[in-house]
Amino acid sequence: IQKRTTALSNSVEELTPEQEYYIGRSVAAVILTKYPPFSNQPADEYLNLLGQTLAQVSDMPEIFRGYRFLVLNSDEINAFATPGGHIFITRGLLRCCRNEDAVAAILAHEIGHIQLKHGIQAIKKARMADALNTIATESVRMLDPEEVDKFTETFGGAIADITNMIQNGYSRSFEYEADDAAQTILRRLGYDPNGLVEMLMVMGKNLKPGEAGFAKTHPAPQDRIDEIQRKLGSKYSAVQTPKARQARFVKGVGKI
Repeated sequence: IQKRTTALSNSVEELTPEQEYYIGRSVAAVILTKYPPFSNQPADEYLNLLGQTLAQVSDMPEIFRGYRFLVLNSDEINAFATPGGHIFITRGLLRCCRNEDAVAAILAHEIGHIQLKHGIQAIKKARMADALNTIATESVRMLDPEEVDKFTETFGGAIADITNMIQNGYSRSFEYEADDAAQTILRRLGYDPNGLVEMLMVMGKNLKPGEAGFAKTHPAPQDRIDEIQRKLGSKYSAVQTPKARQARFVKGVGKI
């Protein structure tokens, strides 16, 4: 407790892991009011097994209460990552994947947003200072799960900032940074970085101008492909997926 209090007193610029988790959980709750979960145990188990494995080779393998992955029951092509490790992928986006390398690329991209703290950077500095000062002068008891309502009240503005950024889209530079992080994570685990390119190719064919989701919140798929290939220094080549990996993908999410 003493360490946590000291951290809060000494810094108004950075959140503790506990604070990030509870802010992220509140943002996740907002997302789930708009996108219901997809009740499919094999799909969620597959997504969590793959996601947890990717997270372990990221630059932030350990976070407060760990990463959580969930499929959303929506045809919209979209994905969301909240501070503290909550990652959501719609059925519509999973349908843009033709192999496990593509699913891994999506998850790695969202993990990239978290390790780069893109969501936290959405919080206005003045609001961050006010919220942390309030906590430091009151008590750290609000980090207890039973007092989440008090925490949410204190950080209400911060939660709104992050939710708005996630739903309206990160900046172009943030998306490219997350793609960059994804490439590193994929290579560390032996996945083909072209999995992301393939997913973007399929997405580009399925997106309709002006519709909700990636078409509205992300750079155009071709722009991302061009940037990825520029960073890789090579042109696209088809992903060669091992049979066992493809079978696992089909069993998990290939038919949703």
